[in-house]
Amino acid sequence: MAEPKPSDTALRAMTDDGAFRVITVRTTDTVRRTLATQSLWGAEGVHLADLVTGAILLRETMAPSYPLQCLLRSADGSCVWVAESHPDGGARGLLTRKEKNTAASIEGGTLEVARTLHNGELHRGVVQVPLGAVSQALMVYLQESEQVLSMLAIACVLGDDHVVAAGGYLVQLLPEVDRGPLAIMTERLRDFEDIGPLLAKSDAAASPLMDELLYGMPFTRLEERPVAWRCRCSAERVRATLATLPRSDLIELGTDDKPVSLSCDFCRSEYAVSPAELRAMIAES
Repeated sequence: MAEPKPSDTALRAMTDDGAFRVITVRTTDTVRRTLATQSLWGAEGVHLADLVTGAILLRETMAPSYPLQCLLRSADGSCVWVAESHPDGGARGLLTRKEKNTAASIEGGTLEVARTLHNGELHRGVVQVPLGAVSQALMVYLQESEQVLSMLAIACVLGDDHVVAAGGYLVQLLPEVDRGPLAIMTERLRDFEDIGPLLAKSDAAASPLMDELLYGMPFTRLEERPVAWRCRCSAERVRATLATLPRSDLIELGTDDKPVSLSCDFCRSEYAVSPAELRAMIAES
């Protein structure tokens, strides 16, 4: 009987000595859907895939119960990669360009992370992207903006016409532990800096990746939660967004008495607001 196909999950564990919190994620299906809806491939697609995987890892680490958003901006600001991760395990991403055919490069760009704090306030941190690598930028963010000592690696392996595997890990030194174990773990993880081949071999399943990372180290699995591509758009949200426009803009939209067509940038779903609905918004504005 064939082995069941792995599904996207985030697995959380802790070493039994209390030194490290470890999170591994499989994001293959989530990345496949993200790139398909955005019609992305190649380097641009890999950057978005890595950002989506990174957003999931950061949320699981910093704010499991709150949404988190990552924005990766090119140096000239002409392109922005966006990734969102939510507490229900849903994640999505997109690439926006000022010009349709603008070449998208992250070299010399910035990474911005926005997450909701426990008190409801929004925390934002911005760092430079070193060496054009999303994973390095995420580690710099954790170090500089969150003061969290962490090691992180993510990868997206592309085949000729499909996503072979996507996922990653984050190893965090717990605050009360001396930095000595960090040096040991850093040396250990040198073999896991390029995890693409390992992800491809194991279909990026979170549990085997955890076993490889912590081989020979006693650890306890704490929780495994599902991850999936999920767009949060709806007709209600589109109408609510439209209703926030100034009254003059709503009147201008309704001048030809035709339905207003809107689309979601994340999933490309189309929505139509009828003239009657538009008139009601104008009356209420």
